[in-house]
Amino acid sequence: MTLAPEFSAALAAAVAGSGVLLTALGLAGRVAGPSSRPGRRRTALLGRQALFGLAAGVLTLVLTRWVVAGVGIGLLVACWQRLLGGNAEENRGIARLEALANWTESLRDTIAGAIGLEQAIPATAGTSAPALRPSLNLLVDRLRIREPLPDALLRFADDVDDPSADVVVAALVLNARLRGPGLRDVLTALATSTREELDVRRRIEASRRSIRRSVQIVLLIVLGVMGLLAVFNRDYVAPYSSFAGQVALVLVAALMVAGLTWLRRLARVETHERFLAGVSPR
Repeated sequence: MTLAPEFSAALAAAVAGSGVLLTALGLAGRVAGPSSRPGRRRTALLGRQALFGLAAGVLTLVLTRWVVAGVGIGLLVACWQRLLGGNAEENRGIARLEALANWTESLRDTIAGAIGLEQAIPATAGTSAPALRPSLNLLVDRLRIREPLPDALLRFADDVDDPSADVVVAALVLNARLRGPGLRDVLTALATSTREELDVRRRIEASRRSIRRSVQIVLLIVLGVMGLLAVFNRDYVAPYSSFAGQVALVLVAALMVAGLTWLRRLARVETHERFLAGVSPR
């Protein structure tokens, strides 16, 4: 029993309309609030992914005449970056950790010139990496309005929101309150440990990148073979044109999505909790 053309067209139109509506709602939710350049770039990227997914779904539907295949390929292309793309959150964490290590070393070298923290922090903010510069600029602004250095440093830790930054900030807060010697040696040790953590996280991300690439290759080969059979050997895949065949494709697609989601969850980095998160400035 094959699907009626009217039923297929109606179902495809309903799915396509729902996809467009959900995409529009998602984009509207993301652009709500103050506009910013990163937000506009993210919105443009989501828009391009949605368009690519819609085009891929329509093309698959035309070539295979399978509603499930068209919807599945469209959603896969639209969500490719989320399911099989790079780990953007981990990349941002690595960039922030590298910026923290560079700033710690710069702060250590500046303090070596026999100046205090209040003068060394503004001197190093302008040369910091982009991943850390906005938080450092806020720290400098707080120091300019005469906010106590320990309180400003705790607010800086909240702005960075990274467990490694809490370690550096804790050392700076202790020195700001006690005014004891040895800060340069402490910063040297912290910079060394941060560099070691950075190296480990880079190696882990490189190994996960190779695993993601292998998964992408296997998935593309499977989908490519299925697509070639559906286009050039329709007799071989004729059972999938029936209602039962479409249900079977739904089950196969569900299993593939579950496997990809599971792999994505395994690749998620578990970060330590911040120990300065509950510390409020006095």
